[in-house]
Order: sequence, then C-alpha cells, then structure tokens
Amino acid sequence: MELIVYLAGQIHDDWREQFRQKAKERGLPLILKGPQENHDRSDDIGEQIKGKQPNPVYRDQAASEFNNLRTRIWMEKADVVIALFGEKYRQWNTAMDAATAIQSGKPLILVRPEGLVHPLKELAQRAQVVVETPDQALDALAYVLE
Repeated sequence: MELIVYLAGQIHDDWREQFRQKAKERGLPLILKGPQENHDRSDDIGEQIKGKQPNPVYRDQAASEFNNLRTRIWMEKADVVIALFGEKYRQWNTAMDAATAIQSGKPLILVRPEGLVHPLKELAQRAQVVVETPDQALDALAYVLE
C-alpha cells in the first residue's frame, strides 16, 4: 500500500528533502507532495500564467490563486497531511493547511517544537498525532504501514 502524504509547512529550509531522503532510505511506500518549494517560482507563477500584474498586491493575489489550486488538489488526494510549524517564520500557510486538513477529515500529523505548544493547542487537539520532529512523523507513518 502506498500513502500519498502532503507535506505542509514553511518552505524556507530543506526539511522536505530530508524527509524524502529518510523515507527512501527506510523503503517506505510514500508519495510525497507539498507546496511549490522553489520560492521564486511560487511568487512568479501568477504573472507567468496571467501576465504582468498592475502592482505587487495583484501580483501576490495572482500567485496565490495558483498556489492555492496546487495545495487543494494535492491535499484532496492525500491520505495524510503532515503540517510542520517552525519557530522562525510566521506560519500562516501551515495553519491554513492544518485547518483545511481537519475540516476535510484528512488525518493530520502536527509537527511543532515545544515552544509552540501554547499557540497551537487548539490545532493539536484536533490532530491525530502531535510530534516535535519530522523524524517522529516519519516513524508514525512507518508504524501505520507495518
């Protein structure tokens, strides 16, 4: 059995690539999807498809349309969502993706450091599993696949 896993969360480091590599090393049958990881591509996609926008607000709005389309398609196909919160950046997209997973009935693995226990307490209560590291989330998936 393969699981489609949507990796929600910040795109400012290589946590997804590390997750992919560790899943591959363990031989886990996972199809890993997520947001566009090339930040420039993510920011530029609206103008690449719709053409030059009149100002930065419309540029961001156009890009978000296509990024939201991508997210919605892959989250709907996902068997499970892993939402990773980090300490460094405001995590609006991660919170939105976690809430979407909950609302759509997708199993959610919430990854959050100890310092975010209080601000994420409501999301944590709705997740199936709450862990502190991506490795623990990978362990949870390995257990499901036993």
